[in-house]
Amino acid sequence: MFQCPICEQNTSIPVGGASVLPQNLHLGFEVEVAGYMSKMTSNSEVCCDKCVDGRNGLAVVICCMCRQFLCKHDRDHHSSSRKLSKHKIVGLDQEGARQLHTTMKPRDHYCSQPNHEDNKLNFYCETCSLLVCLHAVTHNGHTMTDISTLAKTHQMEISGALEDANEVVTKLTGAIDENNRMIEQVEISKRNAFLAINQAFEILQQTMEERKKTLLSELEAISLSKTTALTLQKEQFEKMVGDIGHYTDMASQILQTHTDHEIVALGGLIPTELQATFRRVQTISLTPNQYSNISVSVKTDDLVRHLSKLGEISVFFPSPSSCKWISTSVAKVGTRYHVKVQSKTSKGEEYPHGGVEVKGEMRSKTHNGAVVYGEVEDHRDGTYTITLTPQTAGPHQLLITMDGQHVQNSPNDLDVRPKRDYHTLCNAQQVIQCNRPYCVAIHDNGDIYVGSNDHCIYEFDQTGQLKNTIGSYGSGDGQFSHPFGISIKGDVLYVADGGNHRVQKLTSSGKFLHKFGQYGSGQGQFYWPVSVIIDSNNKLIVSDSGNHRIQIFNENGGWLLTIDGKGSGNHSFQSPWGLALDPQGNIHVAAEGSNTIKVFSKEGVYVRMYGDPNGPRGLAIDGEGYSFVSENSGYCLSIYDPEGNKIHTVGNLKNPYGTALDPRDGSVFIADYGANTVLKYCVNI
Repeated sequence: MFQCPICEQNTSIPVGGASVLPQNLHLGFEVEVAGYMSKMTSNSEVCCDKCVDGRNGLAVVICCMCRQFLCKHDRDHHSSSRKLSKHKIVGLDQEGARQLHTTMKPRDHYCSQPNHEDNKLNFYCETCSLLVCLHAVTHNGHTMTDISTLAKTHQMEISGALEDANEVVTKLTGAIDENNRMIEQVEISKRNAFLAINQAFEILQQTMEERKKTLLSELEAISLSKTTALTLQKEQFEKMVGDIGHYTDMASQILQTHTDHEIVALGGLIPTELQATFRRVQTISLTPNQYSNISVSVKTDDLVRHLSKLGEISVFFPSPSSCKWISTSVAKVGTRYHVKVQSKTSKGEEYPHGGVEVKGEMRSKTHNGAVVYGEVEDHRDGTYTITLTPQTAGPHQLLITMDGQHVQNSPNDLDVRPKRDYHTLCNAQQVIQCNRPYCVAIHDNGDIYVGSNDHCIYEFDQTGQLKNTIGSYGSGDGQFSHPFGISIKGDVLYVADGGNHRVQKLTSSGKFLHKFGQYGSGQGQFYWPVSVIIDSNNKLIVSDSGNHRIQIFNENGGWLLTIDGKGSGNHSFQSPWGLALDPQGNIHVAAEGSNTIKVFSKEGVYVRMYGDPNGPRGLAIDGEGYSFVSENSGYCLSIYDPEGNKIHTVGNLKNPYGTALDPRDGSVFIADYGANTVLKYCVNI
């Protein structure tokens, strides 16, 4: 066995010895250089390779080109020769050896066969795996390749291998960095766990100490109470003993020293006082009024058993099958689509660290399976955001993987919708005749609901044919007075019953279910409610126009929040009318009295404003965030992009009120009060 000095691999010497090993010109060159360097750095004298005529000079330098050791004489001759003066000459020491190794170049290789000594090895016999010259007769009929051509091939292979190596090293370096980061995370986790353990046991110790103090305090109080009671009783006994002693001493003295006359005079007093004391003794208990025992019960068995098992050190890691993801509701061509991934352990607990390899892709089921790869942002808290921008419309598959394994519900079907062009919105494709329409809403099945100045709600089918009339004028359940706003979700219809200052809840067929609100300015009261919408959590958002505010209720009409428009500043508004929700859940308010659109978060915090509509009433927002604003005093419909820039206007309207979008195809509906019509505009895609 021997070790190759180039690749450092061990190999066996084949039968036939080293002479049958494959040619290794580089190894031969390295051996040659090593031989020179060994002579240069040894303490032995080196003879000059050029000395002739009986001279035996000692070498002081070596020529890297000629590969000859030279004495001083031949060095000077070498340097003065025009042909040899440019050769690199180095001294015979460590520095010279270092320069020799970097300066000496491999020499041309010539054939070793007899009579071929002047022929360079310019070919490679692939049959024998040998470098040969052009006249190598013994290789006739073998596969021969020009060495320059073969070298180029090998150069390309080596370059490719280097690129692959760089890519692999980059991945490995990234893995090393990730391991280092994970080691740091382990230390952080250890410190956090250490602090948590100490904190938990400090709390236990504090609780135990506080309990100990409480028990000792109770013990002291009980002991003091018993001692005080017994002491008072003892003092009572002692007083009675003292009283009896006083009269007995007096009686003894009288009997011994007093005359009969004195005894007769005092004899009645002493028995009377003693009898009074005896009676007092009979009325009280002579038994101690307190028991001496004070018992304590501190059951430690269960506590010790639980403390012995208190706490658990666990190692957890994300489990792809437990991980969940959520995404924006609609994917559209050319629009960024976001997916949020939450990593979880196999127990369903949230994994609080990043560093896991998460990938996302959107694969078309048509268009030759075109794939869009997502950009992944690691938030380092166990959550990841994947952003994809689909390029084609139609059915797709969304694939989310974690460490190469699919997460829960992956792959998942996804329908990518084409991007809509609102610039072509010009002429209405459908006109529904309706007396003084206030508002319009579209059912998922395509039916069209219209609130009318006839104090009822008309239901039309998709072709515009009347199907049903809901309600009539009045203040009873299911009756209306100016139904300014309607909203429908599933088979439930909500109506902003303006003149009755309330909101009514009905089935889509018109059956009364519930109502809430009355005239006033308090919480849950209304002064001309004109619009109602429903958010994703079934909260009802009502435009309380006369009170210049927005009120938010739960689905049963319980008041939750008020967005007050009164006052000054960006948050203020007057006479709010239309309401709509953007894809982020923000509330957009068409403030008719302020001629602007105000935006608030779902918590009621002011976000921004946009537009300069003239008397905005109707408001609708599509899944991409485009806003549709009907301008009652501007006689038009204005369209704004998600940033609030006006991009298009549809004119020639009479007196537009409500606006709605068809959830199926995005068609735009406008209730034109002044024209007694409901207009439908189809969107080009």
